Amino acid sequence: MKIAPHMLLVCTVAALTITVGYPASTAHAETLTAEQVLKVLKTVDNRQRNNGDYTAQVIIDQREKDKNDLVYDATVYRRDKRDRLMILFERPKTERGKGYLRIDHNLWFYDPRVGKWERRTERERIGGTGSNRQDFDESRLAEEFVGTHTGDAKLGRYTAHKLTLKAKPGVDVAYPTVKMWVDVETYNTLKVQDIAASGKLMRTSYYPKWRKLYSKSKMADVWFPKEIRIFDEVEKSNRTIIVIRKPNLDSLPPNIFTKAWLESKSR
Repeated sequence: MKIAPHMLLVCTVAALTITVGYPASTAHAETLTAEQVLKVLKTVDNRQRNNGDYTAQVIIDQREKDKNDLVYDATVYRRDKRDRLMILFERPKTERGKGYLRIDHNLWFYDPRVGKWERRTERERIGGTGSNRQDFDESRLAEEFVGTHTGDAKLGRYTAHKLTLKAKPGVDVAYPTVKMWVDVETYNTLKVQDIAASGKLMRTSYYPKWRKLYSKSKMADVWFPKEIRIFDEVEKSNRTIIVIRKPNLDSLPPNIFTKAWLESKSR
């Protein structure tokens, strides 16, 4: 599925509006304790996690300086209870059958043209775009990071907890330091900044829209972003927009999270 040019323009303008139109001014609030920050992270994780399965169609719109614009269609499959993730590319034709599979904290990439699997790191740019595994996977902030509260701030019409997260020792994550803004009322993530070990800001991501679905397996709502707008802070003109469509919480076949299943989709 292709995004019409006028829609791309709307997305770009909207993204710029968020970037320059949402100045973060400090709001008055008491500093959260370490225990309270942990509770915030667990709440963020739980709201986005389903006890059962999850499927969604995603459109990844990639724009890079001096390169042709690219639009990818993919399907994301998750089994949160067992920490399983699969991303299967469907369009354009040159990418069809390529995919990622996450099992037991290992991320694998499959290219049907060569028929081989390769292990990838958490820094992997999914499909060569500005996205990472974490942009499609369940949230596990409380498991992977230790957070501190650095104050509250206004982000547009929202008041957000500003948190600085440091990766726990021995945990493989894309970036060792993450700064995030969490809406104090809904606990929806509004903004995230990913920082390299050197202290350099690498990406800034915005989450302008959220929606929920009722999960029968969880017996509660599951929240997920409708869009993620990722801005490359190294190459300032590069950006990635992820649009998440047709989310579904129905059960998936038991054998779907296997290398053999993904390989069969490219035949």
